[in-house]
Amino acid sequence: MKALVYQGPGQKDWQDKPAPSVLKPTDAIVRITRTTICGTDLHILKGDVPAVEPGRTLGHEGVGVVEEVGAAVRNFKKGDRVLISCVTSCGSCPNCKRQLYSHCADGGWILGHLIDGTQAEQVRIPHADNSLYPIPEGADEEALVMLSDILPTGFEIGVLAGQVKPGDTVAIVGAGPVGMAALLTAQFYSPGRLIMLDADPNRLEAALQFGATDVIDVTRVNAVEQLMAMTDGVGVDVAIEAVGIPATFDVCQQAIAPGGRVANVGVHGKSVELHLEKLWIQNITISTGLVNTNTTPMLMKTVQSGRIEPAKLITHRFRLADILKAYEVFGNAAKEKAMKVILAAD
Repeated sequence: MKALVYQGPGQKDWQDKPAPSVLKPTDAIVRITRTTICGTDLHILKGDVPAVEPGRTLGHEGVGVVEEVGAAVRNFKKGDRVLISCVTSCGSCPNCKRQLYSHCADGGWILGHLIDGTQAEQVRIPHADNSLYPIPEGADEEALVMLSDILPTGFEIGVLAGQVKPGDTVAIVGAGPVGMAALLTAQFYSPGRLIMLDADPNRLEAALQFGATDVIDVTRVNAVEQLMAMTDGVGVDVAIEAVGIPATFDVCQQAIAPGGRVANVGVHGKSVELHLEKLWIQNITISTGLVNTNTTPMLMKTVQSGRIEPAKLITHRFRLADILKAYEVFGNAAKEKAMKVILAAD
């Protein structure tokens, strides 16, 4: 089969690779019909995730068709159409029993990280019964790809961890796919203001269409000064960091109001400077995390009902075989006006 293989920092190739096989009774083999590229994949290619070794097939999102199941798989059979969760869960370890699936003793974020991932014609899914979701009849599979990772990530690690409440002023720093997912799902809780910050005018324009009440172009104004001016010098109730660089985390910690919550969602490859000498007296809560995907079933229902429309985040579509071109587009998002790309198998 063909797969997108990581070959070290800055290097990748679409190449032949042996097709996966069932290694354990709880495995399933899924033929990929649609997948996508995540900002985390770009972090991997920059060398920010050293646990990813050369030779690894990248990708942790997608939908597909079950081709084969192990003897212990009960919930799925050959031919079933499934959504692949970015987090693998055994369902029985102490962390899984706390719904802390990201820290599963035999799973967590392993696809495209510690084992081969979904940017391939086929993928092996361990603990299939707990790591796959059946696709409802007639569902928009492109929209459901957003449920593999970005929608639950923005919701769980941004909105829920940030404890967004009715009337809150929320700043989302970074209008990429995960920032937009936080924007869409924050509206469940009726915040008073949703302020999106980014350096890309196209993404800020899209943010207004997706429900932002205000936008800040960080190339034109000082972001912290602007946020403080917009809140009469108080600061924002919730700051969601959705980029993963020191400068954007600094905006969040400088602009947070007393009693506020900073929810860090971005993947950080470098240390940030935490100004605890200023924050300790402000009753600030800072959260970080890796998505657990325990909200995926609920989010699937909201998508099916039309309450949120994550398919609107898709800006580009490619054949799976054209994944190298798709990486070029996604890696130059501002120039290409790209948000989320979809790769479809032939």
